[in-house]
Order: sequence, then C-alpha cells, then structure tokens
Amino acid sequence: MSEQDTSGGGRHSKPAEVATPKRTQDIIKRHGFSFKKSLGQNFLIDSNILRKIVAAAGLDKSKGALEIGPGIGALTQHLAEEAAVVTAVEIDERLIPILGEVLSDYDNVEIVHGDVLGLDLHELFRRRYADVTGVSVVANLPYYVTTPILMKLLEDKLPLEHIVVMIQKEVAERMAASPGSKAYGSLSVAVQYYCEPELVCIVPHTVFIPQPNVDSAVIKLSLRKVPAVQTPDEAFFFRTVQASFAQRRKTLWNNLQSWIGKDKRELLERAMTQSGIDPIRRGETLSLDEFAKLSFALYEAGIR
Repeated sequence: MSEQDTSGGGRHSKPAEVATPKRTQDIIKRHGFSFKKSLGQNFLIDSNILRKIVAAAGLDKSKGALEIGPGIGALTQHLAEEAAVVTAVEIDERLIPILGEVLSDYDNVEIVHGDVLGLDLHELFRRRYADVTGVSVVANLPYYVTTPILMKLLEDKLPLEHIVVMIQKEVAERMAASPGSKAYGSLSVAVQYYCEPELVCIVPHTVFIPQPNVDSAVIKLSLRKVPAVQTPDEAFFFRTVQASFAQRRKTLWNNLQSWIGKDKRELLERAMTQSGIDPIRRGETLSLDEFAKLSFALYEAGIR
C-alpha cells in the first residue's frame, strides 16, 4: 500500500469545482485517462447531488470521512470542505497523481492507494481518526463491488456513525425493503440487522461520465449501537437467513430442509414448532424478529 499526503499548507480560496462536464473532461484529456470498465468507473458531474450526499452524512469540523473510490476527487473536495479529516482510498494507480493535483489545496486529505477490501481498516481508523468525534463512510461505490464493500464495513464492526453511498438504484431499494415486498431479501436483512436505512435521493444515469446503463440512488445507513435483534450466534443467524431465501418461490420448510438435510426432519419440525412460525410461509415474509426466533429455535434444537 502506498500513500500520498496532499498537504498544501492551508488554502486561501476555494478550489475550482471538479464536478462539471467541462472540468471533468479537461482533467481526463489532460492526463490521457481512459476508463476501465472492469473498475466500474463513472464520474459524477452534478454538484447538487454531491451536496446532498455530504449533507446526509451530517459532517462538521469535529468529524472524519472515509471515501472509497474517489475517482478524480469531485466528492472528495466537498468532504474536505465539511470534515476535519478525510481519507480517500483509490484502487486505480493512474488516478493517484490526478487526485494529488485536484486536492493539492487541502491539508486535511490523505490519499491511500489500495483495495479497501484488503486494507486493515481498524489500523487506518486508529491512525487517521483518533482525534475526531465520529467517522462516516461517504462514497460513490462501483456497482460491481457494492455488496462486498458494504458487508466488510459492517462485519468489521468499525466505529462508524453513518454510511452514505451512491449505488445502483435497485440495490439501494433492496437494502431498504420491508418484509413482504418484492425487493426484500437476504441483503435487506443483513443491512437492517446492522443499520437503519434511508433512501436519500434517486440519481439519473445522465449525470455521469461515462453514463451507466441504470439509475443510481443515494442511501444513508445509520449504524445501530447494538444489532436490531439478539442472537446467540451471529454467523448461524445469517446462514439461516441465506437458507430461507435460497429459492424464493419455495416455502421455509422446503428451503430449510434442503439446507439441514432430510435426515434431520424431526429436529426441524421441533424447531419450527418452538419458533411459532408457520413452515409454509416464504422467507420474504419474515421480519428480522421472526428470523431471530427461527435461528434461535434451530440453534437450540442442535442444528448447526
């Protein structure tokens, strides 16, 4: 992992806004930058959306921000204006000098070249955020790694206040979905176990260079101090949830029996009775509380 400190020794005037079509195109052309489809690179060119993202995070000069995938620094500029400390993690080495140039006037930003999925984020937090009152992740996440990045942030149990991210609209809707809705699934349960989700705004695909094929949405995930439900074994709880959604059209009984095995039919019958949940229901109808009851009953029945 290489790092570049963009210390500029203070600033006298607000730098030019990156998030305009002209400035974005100028930067791309001047640096001979070509987009890598494999990295899901789409640069936002609407400063109004950027302001909404930053406002949702509730930043001030006592707080820190972690940005993942800063691109050419459009969102980073806004974060640097509002937060005390900003760390921007960028996987594409070609963007590091561009970020250094765009952010040279800010002495509160550090650019880290690396893959966030491979970083020791606890060490990063100790080093960068020891003197702030709270930290939020604020980012325009590439579509192809949205879920792995969010699950790493949540499962690492980092001391976060909020995660405010722009992601594919359909994925944001799944995260915020209620039981019984078409969008509700294992991702909804996982996110809502750790967070309270709130859809901030829809972002049309037309405000990016290059334009993606689908619209995006900004979602705010406010971290719970304790998980939404209590369970004796968190990993088993999530395995139960995954099994319950294995085939959406199948009943809980059929999905769970496929997971547990037909030889444990009696154990499953006992657990379903203890949970008080009708085995002919489908996973998409269960609330987090009901999933907690179900996983507890399975666990108590000796199913692992």
